[in-house]
Amino acid sequence: MKTIKIGKRKVGEGQPTFIVAEISCNHEQKYEQAEAIVRAAASAGVDAVKMQTYTPDTITLPSRKKWFFVGGKTNPDAWKGQTFHDLYKKAYTPWDWQPKLQKLTHSLGMEFFSTPFDETAVDFLEKMKVPVYKVAAYESTDFTLLRKVAKTKKPVIVSVGFATLKEVEFIVETLRKYGAKEIIILQCTTSYAKEAISEKTNLATMKDIKERFKVEVGLSDNMGGIEVPVLASALGASVIEKHIVLNREGAALDDRFSLDPVEFKAMVDKIRWQEKVKGKVAYGPQTESEKFNRGFRRSLFVSQNIKKGEKITPKNVRSVRPADGLETKYYDEVMGKIAKKDIEEGTPLAWNLISK
Repeated sequence: MKTIKIGKRKVGEGQPTFIVAEISCNHEQKYEQAEAIVRAAASAGVDAVKMQTYTPDTITLPSRKKWFFVGGKTNPDAWKGQTFHDLYKKAYTPWDWQPKLQKLTHSLGMEFFSTPFDETAVDFLEKMKVPVYKVAAYESTDFTLLRKVAKTKKPVIVSVGFATLKEVEFIVETLRKYGAKEIIILQCTTSYAKEAISEKTNLATMKDIKERFKVEVGLSDNMGGIEVPVLASALGASVIEKHIVLNREGAALDDRFSLDPVEFKAMVDKIRWQEKVKGKVAYGPQTESEKFNRGFRRSLFVSQNIKKGEKITPKNVRSVRPADGLETKYYDEVMGKIAKKDIEEGTPLAWNLISK
């Protein structure tokens, strides 16, 4: 599978894991805080910063009918009694920030892109010339959005979250039908828990997605902790996406499952360490020590004195350490050959000592 170009980065098999810091609403609608998060992401060593592009009116309706109130047992108490419109009014990123944050991100050596939540957001981001689009898990089955991003012909990253297999088929088919040739599917457990729910993570799904749909894969980790994304990278995730927050002392809506800068750097460092350990496909000695240690292999040595004209037999030639004699694969071939001269015990067997 060929690599996918995202800005200046190559993403895919054989490439370093593409690590994305998701800012989401953790800026608390303070521009200086958004800048500080971008700088923290750079210090952590990430590859890209990602924003979210929507307004309350592009993501929902300003309705107070029963369907539009936030509910659910896992949502924070602070959300209760609020409508979706109320919630997103507090969470959205002002669009005029994004070109400035993009410029800052590029100056710090990272890629910048965003998650559009409707077609107008795609139009906005096209003007910014983002290198890739990310589709959120909740929008992953939105036909009009999938069609819109696919038509840009740019790479598309999609979190499939709680999507069924049939829905993932729909997502991939729609993207390909309308022009997307480079697709990355992110396995995603959208629990938003403070700690990882190990038994519900199911990282094996990544491998199945990759084999079934012939796409690159990764993990969007919406849980606390760093162990799961590090393991996902070791298992072949080409992309890791994780939320970042400056600290958990503020009122950021996503802070409970986000990583602070220290945690984010620890995650990046562990991923980069395991990449070195995993390495690349390579055979043969890789270090000077390994080259030296090859000398401790077995080879063919003369085990008792041999007279000129005498036959080579299992009694006078053996496979022993070290590796200075003929390779043992020639054992059957040398048996029965004639010694060209007297050969002392302990001499490494060589072709110039025996008849051919």
